[in-house]
Amino acid sequence: MSHPKGKLIAIGGAEDKGTNLETGEFQRNNLNFFELGILRRVVQEAGGPSARIEVITTASMIPYEVGENYLNAFGKIGCTNIGLLHIRTRQDAMNDEYIERIRHCDAVMFSGGNQLRLSATDGGTEFLTILKRRYQEENFVIAGTSAGAMAMSNTMIYEGNATRAHLKGEVKITTGLGFLNTVIIDSHFEKRGRFGRLAQAVATNPSCIGIGLGEDTGMLITEGNRMEAIGSGLVMILDGHDILHSNIADIPDGNPISLENLKVHFCEKGNGYLIRERKYLPEAAEGAVIKKQVDVE
Repeated sequence: MSHPKGKLIAIGGAEDKGTNLETGEFQRNNLNFFELGILRRVVQEAGGPSARIEVITTASMIPYEVGENYLNAFGKIGCTNIGLLHIRTRQDAMNDEYIERIRHCDAVMFSGGNQLRLSATDGGTEFLTILKRRYQEENFVIAGTSAGAMAMSNTMIYEGNATRAHLKGEVKITTGLGFLNTVIIDSHFEKRGRFGRLAQAVATNPSCIGIGLGEDTGMLITEGNRMEAIGSGLVMILDGHDILHSNIADIPDGNPISLENLKVHFCEKGNGYLIRERKYLPEAAEGAVIKKQVDVE
């Protein structure tokens, strides 16, 4: 099977912006999240400031405010060729104008909010089929923050209280948008204490790699395999392939889970991971090692 030619940029969220779209709260604050470089990286990968980027606000309960926020943020870094797709229903996802716009843009960006809205609205539509085809066949960029990042994988967490995530059955999983088949992504990972819920998700799906994205942090994924941490925060990788003991299949719902040999990796900016090989990369960017050697010399 050929590797995707496109790129995914999964972003952990914008906690320092005072934004909690998962609960419908939106507080106007500064744009530190965008000014720390992640949005610039999205633009760079999409082809530069003139690239056409469509922002998809489906996940948000306040799409027009969120859309304006993105227009302002992109504008701050010199990008004005930005469109907003306020897709609220499955009928909207079948809109001919929207379909034509995603056929011709250079990148899309999924906003935060509720990831279940994304999978329930876009799943099985021509809209999603086109995005998947372009990601596979073209140098096409799909970015997403918070819920928009979590929905990228085929296996998607859609609910799970962090304080009860150590109990079986408290983490709810469904099918996401399916750009990646062997990962599970969680966002706002540190500040919302979500290690337990990603660990349970991986324990029930040990063939998947768990990616926990901190605020102001993301993963650039190329060829559907090579990941590079970007931004200012922390990415945690949870690998359950070598789990030895697990009680999760045998205990009733509501009981604490136990796991042995769950592997955990910490990634800062520049570190990375190979999904298929399950290999940690101290220097993930192509040419990073050569550049560092030249700098030293």
